[in-house]
Amino acid sequence: MSPNPTKPLETNIAGDNEERIKRFLATASHDLQSPLRHIAMYAELLLDDLEETLEDEQLQSLRMIIEKAQAAQRLTKALMSLAGGAPQVTPELVDLTALAEKIWSELIEETGARDATLASQRLPSIRTDPTLFGLVLRQLISNALTYRSSPPPHVAMTAEREGASWLIRISDNGMGIDPAYRERIFDPFWKLPNAGAAPGAGLGLTTAQELLKALGGDISLEHSDESGSRFIIRLPAG
Repeated sequence: MSPNPTKPLETNIAGDNEERIKRFLATASHDLQSPLRHIAMYAELLLDDLEETLEDEQLQSLRMIIEKAQAAQRLTKALMSLAGGAPQVTPELVDLTALAEKIWSELIEETGARDATLASQRLPSIRTDPTLFGLVLRQLISNALTYRSSPPPHVAMTAEREGASWLIRISDNGMGIDPAYRERIFDPFWKLPNAGAAPGAGLGLTTAQELLKALGGDISLEHSDESGSRFIIRLPAG
């Protein structure tokens, strides 16, 4: 029986899950801030001390450590603000092709999916928060590389203007999503039963959905079958 007879049980469960998400994001983001800050700080100290003695490749690696640590700091701050219920949104003109290709190269490095391909040419520049929207893209592309089928992964990204909105479609040739589960993929802490040992807490699409709400947009699964899945993102064009 629901603790509050005036509310359906499902409403209470959804509220509990939302609170769990916020606690999870707040704790994880907070705990990551200190080590990330120290990684960036010590890498900068090494760069200052050794810049004149290191070879070009070593300097590039050290600068990359600093860049990645600072980027991770920005991401965790964004997640902390999301958990607090008032995410800080800083819109700017974002080149979608450049953003997609940057995230793609990072994920290929992380996953080792060297056989994967991305089609993201001739995308427009749109006004949005690059950090928050980058997290959304990262999650969708990461899913496409993780839940792959037999052929090499292929991800395609398109964008078109429709009235006052941008419609951004991201499709893959992965295993697809069983119709029985399509209503649940955005539920917090839920993972596909056939996901096996796929990493993650089951919050990826949930977080993507919440980030897009903060940006004034939304996301839905437009199509999925044995040939792959296609998600559609709607963002305000203003």
